[in-house]
Amino acid sequence: MSERRLRALRAFTKPAKRPAGPGPTSEQPAPAASAERQPPRGNSVVTAALYHDGVRTSTHDSLAETFGKLREADGGMAWIGLHRPTEAELQSVAAEFDLHTLAVEDALEAHQRPKLERYGDTLFVVLRAARYLDAVEEVDFGELHVFVGPDFVITVRHGAAPDLAAVRRRMEDTPDLLKRGPEAVLYAILDAVVDGYAPVVAGVENDVDEIETEVFSGDPKVSRRIYELSREVVEFARATRPLTRILEGLSAGFEKYGIDEELRRYLRDVADHATHVTERVDGFRLALQDILAVNATLVTQQQNEEMKQLAEGSHAQNEEIKKISSWAAILFAPTLVGTIYGMNFDHMPELKWLWGYPFALALMALVCGGLYVIFKRRDWL
Repeated sequence: MSERRLRALRAFTKPAKRPAGPGPTSEQPAPAASAERQPPRGNSVVTAALYHDGVRTSTHDSLAETFGKLREADGGMAWIGLHRPTEAELQSVAAEFDLHTLAVEDALEAHQRPKLERYGDTLFVVLRAARYLDAVEEVDFGELHVFVGPDFVITVRHGAAPDLAAVRRRMEDTPDLLKRGPEAVLYAILDAVVDGYAPVVAGVENDVDEIETEVFSGDPKVSRRIYELSREVVEFARATRPLTRILEGLSAGFEKYGIDEELRRYLRDVADHATHVTERVDGFRLALQDILAVNATLVTQQQNEEMKQLAEGSHAQNEEIKKISSWAAILFAPTLVGTIYGMNFDHMPELKWLWGYPFALALMALVCGGLYVIFKRRDWL
């Protein structure tokens, strides 16, 4: 839960004192620092602990030991955290706590949509947690499966998020909330998942602002970034939108299953936060659609401007070619006449003519002048 809600809870009840002693025993709580850890290779058990009246009484490294201690305990609660368990490990948990086959299959396969299912006295909740990676400016999604029964909570985590170690520490630091039972743990997990969306919302909002700046600055790479961020926002929406239905489903069972009134208040607060996140995500999706439309318009305008410049350049080039061609034709006329009269044949007309030279010059001038007038009228010159 958020720090604000924890402070409110501490004001609501006075925390119970933990027994003093040189170190944790079977009757003493284990240190909070060891609440959650990365499981050793070949073992998916992150933490398996038993609680009584909101205080951790024992911690176990194996599922078999946890099952045995839970059978011996009177009114205790088991909180088992698993990370990518094998089929054999999850089947052993299912056999011990009578978990439904369909729920077990979902927890093994992962890649499930967020949902809430009830199988008898057991609740099965699938959540999609998220965290924002600043280094690469991406959203990393994790998947969490939670089994909640009368005396147990089993979490099956696929991915790095959420940080269940923090949830366990906060619950152990608030025994008056933890002693309310497995439902309190479920609500704390829901609250942690929803609170974990806040940094993601802030990160995505910052990315949207940067993209808006890049769009109007004409960055050619912005289209790809818009597409990638749009995909992340769609995935984010798939993770957050079903939360409203999940929380509504939990609220619908308040009276039937006698949920504590204080937990109801916490759940309503989580529902408000989830609704706020969903609205923000929908806003990001619409904003990105508008940005994509604006970017497409700007790109089209830029392309039109470039085409206009190309057309103007082509027109100017054509004009220059016309002028060069016109002058080439004009200069070719006297060359043609001079070439003809430059042929040294004995029997050619006008070779002995007195007016031959003036006639040739006049012919050259006449042809050149005629071509100049024709090209000038056609605006080639």
